[in-house]
Amino acid sequence: MNETIYSNLTQLGQATTAPTDPDAAIIEKVPNPEPGTNYLVRFVCPEFTSLCPMTGQPDFAHLVIDYVPGPFLVESKSLKLYLGSFRNHGDFHEACTVGIAKRLVAEIAPLWLRIGGYWYPRGGIPIDVFYQTGAPPDGLWLPDQDVAPYRGRG
Repeated sequence: MNETIYSNLTQLGQATTAPTDPDAAIIEKVPNPEPGTNYLVRFVCPEFTSLCPMTGQPDFAHLVIDYVPGPFLVESKSLKLYLGSFRNHGDFHEACTVGIAKRLVAEIAPLWLRIGGYWYPRGGIPIDVFYQTGAPPDGLWLPDQDVAPYRGRG
């Protein structure tokens, strides 16, 4: 690996213990290889899990995270470990979705970020949560998130 760019990474390329709590998870970053260029980075997590804070039962979501890098990119293994740390974390859908966005903003300072949290039904009602930091940059190609609304059996 290029020591000048990747020397700060502690998780990539080696065995890493999965964090047990989102607050304990380390989100790592690398310099943006295309500074000054507005381009979109998308992460899709179709099997996100957390726990209901009231019942302790599992909740499931399909997350789509889009961002325009500023000075940094999020290192994908650290993001995967961070998202996995919610598996035993109890919080409402809104807190999980918006909290993930705000943590990424704090860690990597993107020029723009949005997240779509498409949650599977709880009590028979699916909950979708959306957050973005503001208007996307002018001229950015911004594809739809293409997650179909929940239809059940129908």
